[in-house]
Amino acid sequence: MRFVVFGAGAVGGVVGGRLAQHGHDVVLIARWAQHEAIRTNGLVVESPDDTVTLKLPAFDHPARVAWTRDDVVLLAMKTQDTRAALEALALVVPEHTPIVSLQNGVANEGMALRHFPNVYGICVMCPTSYLTPGVVQAWCAPITGLLDIGRYPSGVDDTTHRVASALATSSFQSEQRSDIMRWKYGKLLMNLANTTEALCGPSARKSVVSDAARREAIACFDVAGIAYVGDDEDAARRKDYLKVRPIGWQRRSGGSTWQSLGRHVRTIESDYLNGEIVLLGRLQGIATPANALLQRLAREAAANGSEPGAMSLEELERRYSVEASGGC
Repeated sequence: MRFVVFGAGAVGGVVGGRLAQHGHDVVLIARWAQHEAIRTNGLVVESPDDTVTLKLPAFDHPARVAWTRDDVVLLAMKTQDTRAALEALALVVPEHTPIVSLQNGVANEGMALRHFPNVYGICVMCPTSYLTPGVVQAWCAPITGLLDIGRYPSGVDDTTHRVASALATSSFQSEQRSDIMRWKYGKLLMNLANTTEALCGPSARKSVVSDAARREAIACFDVAGIAYVGDDEDAARRKDYLKVRPIGWQRRSGGSTWQSLGRHVRTIESDYLNGEIVLLGRLQGIATPANALLQRLAREAAANGSEPGAMSLEELERRYSVEASGGC
């Protein structure tokens, strides 16, 4: 089995790097400065316990990969880039190649199933960072993360077994889940606060607006009949496995959405996190003012090149109060 990591940023770079470090065959697909840095200097994986530099095959487009029947694709780009990635893959990859979504949100698997019959989801619990080209950071040690996998829309099979086994030998914990989307919807509840963190800083994750966004999501899930993992089950899975520690003098500054603003990326994943709840609300006739506001503000911040944390929490809460009252 060869792993082709499409999107070698924070999560993709760390997972691909750890797999390669532990003897698995890995190819990376990355864009722009990240691709050039990896090709020139190798992929640097920093963690609390070690720093390794890995010379791995790296390409800037799937058409440049010599594909084999033993390949498994790990999709690790942000969701807003998934559609274009899948269209590029569909032109060059054997149809029955397993496509594994190593991504937040719940929209990627359905997109992949339009092109490929063998689609899998991974619930990503893996604090990572990518801010400097060629360098990714894994903030947990000795276990790098929890990466449970299941077939989409449900079930387990030989591929889930083989991928979980490979991850488990590469500093991750990985269990097979026949109900993987229930876990990914549970993770989505957590990721709704990514936008408040990106806009106002880490303390905003526990705020009136974050709480309102979560309540709106649960209301939508319940009306739509969507099953999701609750806090107790999530805590039981995490236990004390994820031990976030400093890397040298550095501490983790923020999650994936925060990092997108930090890299001045002009598109952002909030359309598929908070926007997923807005979509569900519109389909079910449920008001979602908190998620709609966060989706809009994130899009504006990315388009304007705003720095992460540039908005005060007081301003965000004021704007939410206006939004929730119908603009009065």
